[in-house]
Amino acid sequence: MPKFFYIARDKTGNKVTGVEEAANQDDTITRLQAKNLIVISVIPEAGEGGRVSITPDRVMKQRVTLKHNRITGTELTLFCRQLATLLGAGVTILKSLDIITQQVASKRLYQVIKDLEKSMEAGLSFHEAIGKHPKVFSELWINLVESGEASGNLAMVLSRLAGYLERDAAFKKKIVSALIYPAILMCAGLSALLFMTIRIIPTFAEIFKGFNIQLPFLTQVLLNISFFIRHFGFVMIIVLAVGFWFLRKYISTKTGKKNFQSLLLKLPIFGEFFRTLCVERFTSEMSTLVESGVPILYSMEIAERSVNNLVLAEVIHKIKEDVREGKPLGQSLEKSNFFDPMVVQMINIGEEIGELSNMFKRLNTFYQEYLENFLTRFTSMFEPIMLIFMGGIIGIMVIGLFLPIFEISQIGGK
Repeated sequence: MPKFFYIARDKTGNKVTGVEEAANQDDTITRLQAKNLIVISVIPEAGEGGRVSITPDRVMKQRVTLKHNRITGTELTLFCRQLATLLGAGVTILKSLDIITQQVASKRLYQVIKDLEKSMEAGLSFHEAIGKHPKVFSELWINLVESGEASGNLAMVLSRLAGYLERDAAFKKKIVSALIYPAILMCAGLSALLFMTIRIIPTFAEIFKGFNIQLPFLTQVLLNISFFIRHFGFVMIIVLAVGFWFLRKYISTKTGKKNFQSLLLKLPIFGEFFRTLCVERFTSEMSTLVESGVPILYSMEIAERSVNNLVLAEVIHKIKEDVREGKPLGQSLEKSNFFDPMVVQMINIGEEIGELSNMFKRLNTFYQEYLENFLTRFTSMFEPIMLIFMGGIIGIMVIGLFLPIFEISQIGGK
């Protein structure tokens, strides 16, 4: 009877490897499941002269050079949902990955999944395999998968992760959609101003040259601005481009990024928006992590590494240390002065009744709705403000250009 090398996990989450005699791979899986083992992979054992043994250590040391930096969030979310569905139906993880590769449209994601299969066949766990692709799978992915493998509930954890990714993508789409119209309106307004400055004002300047009159102050200012933009506009663009490049370089450093994000949080009106956005991200990740059975301290450690805002990461780190010392989470949140009293109160209640994940989920829903309402109000207010501003600027330009014409007509009348 042929022998099959298997990798599995027991009820406690410990990795188990061994060799099982069976008629085929399906029979091997049935035998292992009868022993209450969670099957990760089953591979026919090579005999003498067979393939070279590939150990987990060798695979972990391999540097992944796949060009996967262009894999979209939508593709990853779909991959997560498909994998959760297949695992929930009782399909082994290696078989699930193989099924997905037969349907995946992205060549880059196909390469990544194939590498995951190869790594797991060599003995790596799933979280170790995806850990080889840090540019594709975030800390949240890796740690949630590790938690799911340890608890034997990988399908459930992946389903929750897919739900988190879907909600996150939908929320980001709403934010982008809300900002598109103001951006288009602003670009159209600036284009109109630029056209008047470069084309209309110079035409009037040529007309005024034929008359020996003293131009009004407003008209002279407009002509000077037009002259400067037409003759030094290219230099201005270069200076702005260089300045933007240096700013990006500075923000790419840890200190620069933190200072920039700190500045955003202090902006009038919009500072509150960015702070609320940070709280929404934090509650979203904590809800998913705690609901998936990840301990609170470990959840905060993952959230600290996952959040993109360094100011928030520093706040989470201080809260985590307070919790490590035995202080209640709600009290630690209040001490940080970063979170609203409502967050503190709901987390306090969640700790008391043992519904922490549910409270994080409710808070996340509240802050998502708050941000959506903020953007709706901003969009509705931005249009009339922008129209008034543009109308005022154009009105000033028209008055400045026609003042000399009025003077010329008065001189001609005399």
